Amino acid sequence: MPQLEVDGATLTYDDEGPRDGEGVPLVFVHGWTANRHRWDHQTAHFSQTRRVVRLDLRGHGESTGAGVGRIDDLAADVLALLDHLKIERFVIVGHSMGGMIAQTVALSHPERVERMVLVNSIGKMAYSRGRALLMAASTLVPFKLFVAANIQRAFAPGYPREEVRQYIRASAGTPREVVMTLYGAMRAFDVSDRIGAIQAPTLLVHGYHDVQLPIGPMLRLATAYPDAIVRVLDAGHELPVEKPAELTAVLDRFLTDTGTDKGTDTDTGTDKGTGADTGTS
Repeated sequence: MPQLEVDGATLTYDDEGPRDGEGVPLVFVHGWTANRHRWDHQTAHFSQTRRVVRLDLRGHGESTGAGVGRIDDLAADVLALLDHLKIERFVIVGHSMGGMIAQTVALSHPERVERMVLVNSIGKMAYSRGRALLMAASTLVPFKLFVAANIQRAFAPGYPREEVRQYIRASAGTPREVVMTLYGAMRAFDVSDRIGAIQAPTLLVHGYHDVQLPIGPMLRLATAYPDAIVRVLDAGHELPVEKPAELTAVLDRFLTDTGTDKGTDTDTGTDKGTGADTGTS
């Protein structure tokens, strides 16, 4: 597996697919306490026809490195990797915290972002009441219990328990220092007043049952984007693994969209609009 040394961290990444494939490369960025394998389904699909890059963020998965205090620092890691791979222009896809990184990249280097996809992400940290209480209790409970509670809540009701346990075990491998430092970085993240500067066509995909980052703030965020499409799927916060085929299909459609399909939609074709349930708990 290829690795890159960047500012005190060793980043593990995958670079797959034909170099002369369809369109510009796709860059997938995972979320908090996750790893690059959140994108297994999407990578397997898209790497058949185009170049696909995904990485473990510093301190996550098979990458090393301490936590950082700003989302900008994680965005710099992603850009350093793309520079190393000599990828100038790309489509960036970010889940949760990865979506915050994607927006930071699009704002700092708009000329490099052809399109952007935000999966279960927002432009300013806004927790549900339940998530806020859980974070407040983070120093009072054992770290593994804290991680388990966060991951358990990330999945929609009814998702197989054994699969949830697998993701809990994987997330618990993220060092506590990295987890809590990046929590602070996410709390400080706010690009809501700069969204209008992002001119790249943007797709916002959200799980209707997401109680980690409720759907309401995402819908408000979407109204600030000059060129945005919203898709709401029947899932929780972990959309890439809860509904992998459905997400891949939505991404595929967006990447081949000619610009005529705009609006807010769900996987059943019903328009929820801005009146969708905020999912707070």
